[in-house]
Amino acid sequence: MRRRQFVSASVGVSLGSGVAIGAPSTRSRPTADAFAPLGTVAVDGIKEAVVGPDGTTVYAAATDGFATIDVADPANPTVLADRRNLLADRASGPLSQIYDAKVDGDRLVVVGPANPKQNALNAAIFYDVSDPADPQRLGVHETSYPIHNCYFADGVAYLSANRYQRNGLTLVEVGDEPTQVGSWSLFDRSKRWGDVWPGLWPVHDVYVQDDRAYLAHWDAGTWIVDVSDPRSPSLLSQVRGRSADALASLGQAQSGLEALQPPGNDHYVAVDEDASVLGIGIESWDAEQGDGRGGPGGVELWDVSDPTAPSRLSTIAPPPSSDPRYSGEWTTSHNFQFAGDHLYTSWYQGGIKVFDVSDPASPTEVAAWRDSEAASFWNAQVATEAIVAPSGIDRRQDVTITDRLYTFPIPDAAAASLRGNETATETGTGTGAGSTTDASGPGFDVTAALAGLGIEAWRRRR
Repeated sequence: MRRRQFVSASVGVSLGSGVAIGAPSTRSRPTADAFAPLGTVAVDGIKEAVVGPDGTTVYAAATDGFATIDVADPANPTVLADRRNLLADRASGPLSQIYDAKVDGDRLVVVGPANPKQNALNAAIFYDVSDPADPQRLGVHETSYPIHNCYFADGVAYLSANRYQRNGLTLVEVGDEPTQVGSWSLFDRSKRWGDVWPGLWPVHDVYVQDDRAYLAHWDAGTWIVDVSDPRSPSLLSQVRGRSADALASLGQAQSGLEALQPPGNDHYVAVDEDASVLGIGIESWDAEQGDGRGGPGGVELWDVSDPTAPSRLSTIAPPPSSDPRYSGEWTTSHNFQFAGDHLYTSWYQGGIKVFDVSDPASPTEVAAWRDSEAASFWNAQVATEAIVAPSGIDRRQDVTITDRLYTFPIPDAAAASLRGNETATETGTGTGAGSTTDASGPGFDVTAALAGLGIEAWRRRR
């Protein structure tokens, strides 16, 4: 990302009137242009999928297991290994609701369950994937909390650790035996967070780069934490979000609504190569029709070249939805990736989109593809020869979508950007191209599951 362009950048407007990028079609059938899938491969239960450091292997969480996939030939992606019923021999096993997997060199971690479950095994499992076709288990770190999402870098796994009033982050060092070495929580900064319904401030996701962890903390906003010493993480800044006092003042009914709609819901975060631009994905719906502020969320871009003084640059609007309710057609932002001067985004049934963000104050849509009846995308990342995008949906949603990994061509402009930034593909950073009310709906699982437990039940527990 070119820092010089920040000089003339103006701060973006609010989410509700954000900068609408491109002119997305309202059709649910495929968009009619040259950007279209190259190939697909079926992976039952596929959720998050990330590209490994070789640029040709994809590692996919698959609900009751994980899969490794060869995408060297994008027209013919091939499953190399498919592992299920993990830790079935342990008490309360096997591990379930495996929604996230991350890779660090030749090491892989898979985590679960994504949501709170009674009498369930909670764990992070580590594998040697030096041979992606034959993953070998290295160690297991059991926890007392569910693990919705994680990150894995430099031998440390960063786990979302949502435990009611102690929602936070756990750091686990991978050695002969995976061991917790540090933790961080908003509750340690202010006990006032213990008075806020936990469904409003879970750590939904974490992204780590250059000794900084970026935490998507739902309505509490996004927080940047210094993790240069994993044993003693320390706060750098808060990017956006509401205060503990403001959230604690909400009643039971209002808390439930706020957990579903703007202005909160920081769901996923990532930074560009030099960490000067932070992307914040807002996952939201129209929870209360007629109040004028619900609907799918977009992606905000922030200048964090000085992490202690963040400023908003622009907002990428979501694709339109024929039914923006939680039980309707999901077109809200999900996971994304920066690579070169481009941002690769996924929007569930809203498809995937690629943006030129060389000027982050004025993103430009480069390519897009959508087929709401056939695909619901979880992520978009760049491999050596293609964009990869996992598509799947929870079995209890009233939608018929086949679980599979898609590949797409890398648009020419994005490919040129990547050639000037080869480290992006070497490290597995991303690239792209140009419904139910059940508590286990994808992406929103932690907060929805907490909602299922009931606000009043939480207050009694406190």
